[in-house]
Amino acid sequence: MLDIKEDGIYVDATIGGGGHAEAILSRLSERGTLIGLDRDEEALKRVAQRIKDRRLRLLHLNFADMDRIPDLTQVKVNGVLMDLGVSMYQLKDEERGFSFYSDAPLDMRMDRRSTLTAWEIVNTWSRERIEEVLRGYADEKRAGAIARRIVQARQKRRINTCRELADLVMSVYRRRGRIHPATRTFQALRIAVNREIEALQDGLKAAVEILARGGRLCVISYHSAEDRVVKFFLRDAERQGILRRINKKPITPSEREKRENPSSRSAKLRAGERI
Repeated sequence: MLDIKEDGIYVDATIGGGGHAEAILSRLSERGTLIGLDRDEEALKRVAQRIKDRRLRLLHLNFADMDRIPDLTQVKVNGVLMDLGVSMYQLKDEERGFSFYSDAPLDMRMDRRSTLTAWEIVNTWSRERIEEVLRGYADEKRAGAIARRIVQARQKRRINTCRELADLVMSVYRRRGRIHPATRTFQALRIAVNREIEALQDGLKAAVEILARGGRLCVISYHSAEDRVVKFFLRDAERQGILRRINKKPITPSEREKRENPSSRSAKLRAGERI
């Protein structure tokens, strides 16, 4: 979907563990360039150790600001990839506070320079505001009941750890299904902490700004709130004559891929080409 030109310039806007970066580099010539961005400085350090390649340039930057990279304001790029999923490294690092199995403090910041944490939302935001976050960012059907339970619990003592919050959500559901009951709550809090929807809206606009004519924008989303933003952005950009949608229906993983890589099960890929 990126239609990689071997001498082209590409941006991996969420480099994460470096898997996509390796795939792109394997298709570039010695004259090609890949710029890897991530708001998580620890992710950049891991990639720097994993990939030793002079064609790769790493920048500690939120993709919402990619149009401010000095080189890219003068030289347009041939493709931008935005993989919006949370990194498996972040989920497995218990100290980061993303996992409901962890006794770590509620944090969930992708960029440690940020000040807002999940602890602040859970312990200081109003019931109405928490309910709005859960419903709007995760389509949580029991958002009201969970928000009420959080407020009731924190009146007795602060909710400090991921496991404490997960147990509260579990008490609302009472029984566990195929997916952990706290999954949507943690997803919604993570999105709120990192302002992911706002960053995505800004990032899509920034990507279009730096794309050369014929350049491709590919976006992989993992939940309905993200996918709606991407879908409507590409549709509106096409109506304005800025982009041509490559696929009007998202590409989703095959049953085989979902078996081999369960974390891909909700992925949707949409792409557009700069006119």
